[in-house]
Amino acid sequence: MNYNILFIIGIVVVVIAGVIAMPAIKNLRHVFRVPEGWTGLVYHHGLYVRRDNAGRHVLWGIGWTMSLIDLRRTSLLVAGQEVLTADSVGLKLSLLVTYQVTEPVKAAHETQNWLSDLYNATQLALRAVVSGVAVEALLNQRLEIGAQLLARVQPEAAKIGINVLAIEAKDVMFPADLKRAFADVLKAKQEGQAALERARGESASLRNLANAARVLEGNPALMNLRLMQSLASAQNSGSTLVLGMPGGFVPLKQTKSAAAGETKETGGAEA
Repeated sequence: MNYNILFIIGIVVVVIAGVIAMPAIKNLRHVFRVPEGWTGLVYHHGLYVRRDNAGRHVLWGIGWTMSLIDLRRTSLLVAGQEVLTADSVGLKLSLLVTYQVTEPVKAAHETQNWLSDLYNATQLALRAVVSGVAVEALLNQRLEIGAQLLARVQPEAAKIGINVLAIEAKDVMFPADLKRAFADVLKAKQEGQAALERARGESASLRNLANAARVLEGNPALMNLRLMQSLASAQNSGSTLVLGMPGGFVPLKQTKSAAAGETKETGGAEA
């Protein structure tokens, strides 16, 4: 009987000890989940230990922590940067920077805020590139400006574990007076082009008229044919056309049948 009581007491003690120890055991077990496309930097009491890939990770002990870093490709908008061109024209440019974290350990440990460093490096590169380009060249070389910026920013970003994939000039904003000046220049170019086309058309028309005049001068009978065409057109349209006989009108030659008919009519009249 005494043994049974002691056994029951022992079980109760073990259960109570287990209940008391559960929070301590729970604190010793750490479960970390790393999403797909991310990586986890594992630290023990603040010291870097290793890098874990996507998945579920269980660590036992005290002082374990994990910092997650996104490894997917993403973009950074550098908006409304005021810069001066080589001809001292103030502009506002917006840039779109496409980048990817390739060395998360370096990005986390080499700088306090790698995103801010990337932003500042892009700003400085933009000022350096635009200050050496005139405003008109800047408009014509937007793609080349992006390539120059990429060449400047990539080495700086690589120092902190970032791979810059592309930099594009998203928006170029001019002062209001400069916009009006460009609009006036464009309007003047378009009007000049239109005037040139009209002059070309008039020259071509005059050449055609001159050629027609030379042809008519060498062949006066063509004027008669043209006159007959005009009369036929007026008859078909039902309009009344009043014409004077042109001074250079050339009589058409009579055919043999027409001449014979006239002779008969003359003979009949004499009888």
